[in-house]
Order: sequence, then structure tokens, then C-alpha cells
Amino acid sequence: MGFIKNVLKNLFKENTIILKQRISENAYRIKIKGENIKTTDFIPGYFLRVGVGFEDDKLSLHNSVRSYSVWNIDKIDGTMDLAVATHSKGVGAKWIAECKEGDIVRYNWKKGTFILDDTADSYLFVGDLSALSHLYIIQRNLPQSKQIESIVYSSHKDELYADINESMPLNFYELPENPVDEIIGIIEKIVPKMTGKKMVYIGGDSRVCVTLNRYFKNELNWNSKQIKTKPFWNPDKKGLE
Repeated sequence: MGFIKNVLKNLFKENTIILKQRISENAYRIKIKGENIKTTDFIPGYFLRVGVGFEDDKLSLHNSVRSYSVWNIDKIDGTMDLAVATHSKGVGAKWIAECKEGDIVRYNWKKGTFILDDTADSYLFVGDLSALSHLYIIQRNLPQSKQIESIVYSSHKDELYADINESMPLNFYELPENPVDEIIGIIEKIVPKMTGKKMVYIGGDSRVCVTLNRYFKNELNWNSKQIKTKPFWNPDKKGLE
């Protein structure tokens, strides 16, 4: 292991995988447990930077770390759940396929801005498989009084999975990759029904994030505070978090 990797590894927190479960054709759930989780300062929407390739000397430092949304956290029990998609077939997919209960997980926090904001009256969630667990934890932590609309899509619906409490509060669509025209067509039907102060969360494919961000700003005249975007992956780049 390179010197920098070894230093970084020692700076990461360590917890243990206590559950690994396949939840759809291309996604796994893992639950990790550790005492440090009990004292974590957490807002729904925070990520973990997970060291998935620290032991592989052939991987660069950049390709040894991947970011995953926290799907659920229980600070009393000291546990967190992640949902990991395997579409990329890259180092993260290899790690989730090979990890097992009892293994150590090394991670640090990545907070970002794609987090819970309960100041709007109505919300629209747009995303693919890579963003699903992130949208679930945001939706689950909004007050029940909020209006929630959603467009969660995949080229195969059976890749999508229920929330951790087995509910299915979001609307699933079977759409091809990068389906911006189809999504905009659905948005045109949804937005007129949204009431009060509006907000949209857009996550997943970077092409969809960019196009829809522009659409909401230029076509619908929403201001930047109403639009939250997070590209989870890019088909032309390796290692985008």
C-alpha cells in the first residue's frame, strides 16, 4: 500500500458490516455498526466516503474511495445502512460483491449540500437507481404535511427497490438511459399540481442533472434555491462520486 493511502486509511473511521442483503437485480444493502455512529452529527442527505480499494496497490488513491448515500441511520443502536448499485462494474461494484458480514468498513463523512431542506411546501424528486436511497431518506424525513411528487426511473423496473421500511412512497418509471425528453414531459404534467413554495431534488446521471437544472431555471423560471442537483455518475468519466 502506498504511503498516502496508508495515512488516509488510518484517518478513516472503522466499523463492521453486520448485514449484507441483495435488494434488487443491481443493488445491495449493507448495514454497518460502530460506537462512533452514536455520536455522529447527521443530517439526512450526508454521504460516506468509503475506502473500497485501500488494499489494492494497483488502484490510484482517487479510485480507492467511493461515496455512498446513507440510506438510514439509528444512532441509538449505532448502525447505518447503505444501498450500493452495481451498474458500473467498477471498483465499488467489485467491493460490494466481495464484502461480507464481519468485514471492516473504513469511511469518512462527506456532507455536501444535497441534503434535507424542509422549507418548501411541495417537492419533486427525480432520479435513477444510483440516487434512490438518497431520495428515500430525504422523503422519509420530510413532514407528512408536505406534498411529494416523484419520477424515479430505470431501464428495468425490477432494479428499483422498496424503502428500508418496505414502503414504496415514490413513483417508478421504466425509461431508457438519459431520458430527459420523457422526464420533461412528465414534469410538465406534475409541476402545475404543485402548490405553495416548490423545490426539486435531481440526482443520478450527470447528463440528466445538467439538462433538468437548465430546464427548471430557464423554462420554468425557478431560482437556484429551489433546485438541488447531485450527479452521482457520468457515463464518460471513471470514479465520479
